[in-house]
Amino acid sequence: MSEVLQAPTRGFPASEFKARTRNAQALMADQGLDGILLMTEPEVRYFSGFHTLFWQSPTRPWFLFIPTQGKPIAVIPEIGAALMRQTWIDDVRTWSAPAPTDDGISLLTDLLSPLASSSGRLGVLKGHETGLRMPLGDYERLMEGLPGLEVEDATGLVRSLRMVKSEAEIEKLSHICAIGSRVFSEVPKLAREGLPFEELFRLFRREAMYHGADDVPYLVGGADQGGYHDVISPPSPRPLQKGDIFMLDTGATWDGYYCDFDRNWAIGLADDLSKRAYDTLWRATEAGIEAARPGNTCAELFQAMQSVIAEMDDQGGDVGRLGHGLGMQLTEWPSHAAFDDTVIEENMVLTLEPSLSYGDGRIMVHEENIVVRASGAKLLTRRAPAELPVI
Repeated sequence: MSEVLQAPTRGFPASEFKARTRNAQALMADQGLDGILLMTEPEVRYFSGFHTLFWQSPTRPWFLFIPTQGKPIAVIPEIGAALMRQTWIDDVRTWSAPAPTDDGISLLTDLLSPLASSSGRLGVLKGHETGLRMPLGDYERLMEGLPGLEVEDATGLVRSLRMVKSEAEIEKLSHICAIGSRVFSEVPKLAREGLPFEELFRLFRREAMYHGADDVPYLVGGADQGGYHDVISPPSPRPLQKGDIFMLDTGATWDGYYCDFDRNWAIGLADDLSKRAYDTLWRATEAGIEAARPGNTCAELFQAMQSVIAEMDDQGGDVGRLGHGLGMQLTEWPSHAAFDDTVIEENMVLTLEPSLSYGDGRIMVHEENIVVRASGAKLLTRRAPAELPVI
């Protein structure tokens, strides 16, 4: 086994969060917002640096308020106070949670009452790929206690900031993609005929941790004779067999940032149709790399890949899109889809994920991670081989 990759510095300096907050406040001024209330983990972490796995528990809500000037204000359960005070946030207001009758509602009401009394406009995330992350009943109760408050959708504002990554974020994403690439290079040494597919998953996770990943919260794949039929089910105990085509798709993390890409292999031999499908997707990815330039739209990027996929499959694998944004979440805005006219900008980090259906209900998916620079796309992942590899 090779040595662990040298890692960047964990976390961010306070200047990173100051810049993010100033950028948000400038957009708030343009849109006439008097504050933004954030309730979901990526957004709270993006503006505060508050990084914990405790979000996996649904018991307690967490809130971060961005005012028109100054630092954000945290309204959180007392259990998180010590960690939040290690961030750049100064104003940390807490309550003893869980408290089903008043889980932070009184504190939020006190904080937001000045806005309500002046008919202020509060931004919250309402759009696609967002969630409330607090009980709906509590939210309704909060709004009832703030008559005069106008609630506006701040999804576009937050989305525009998070889609374009800082150099410090790109460094973390590059590091976890390098780890993922190294682990995928080890798969031919791990996989073999007769190995249960679920055991390969365990070996992959172990290898990822050895090479420096913090976690592998997402690992999916498929394996079957002549091609797989599904890529989201738990791994089967079925042993790998000669003639199988299998795929692994990993979302490993380092310091809260994800890689998200896959690789395909054949066991013993590859049938001609699967080799053709692989070649088609490899070329579709090349078309995507070429099209991922500042000024193009995600719809144009989708069409560049889809035009190649159509050589074998005019439905594009029926997954709805051919890639997405990447960062603190496995999938982020935007979507490479016919419906998404988001303009690609420099320093966006994206996945290119063409897929197709072929043969008797078989599918194949290919995926790479890129960062968009002024001159075009740069691979963060080690490019897959041009021909379907055989183990």
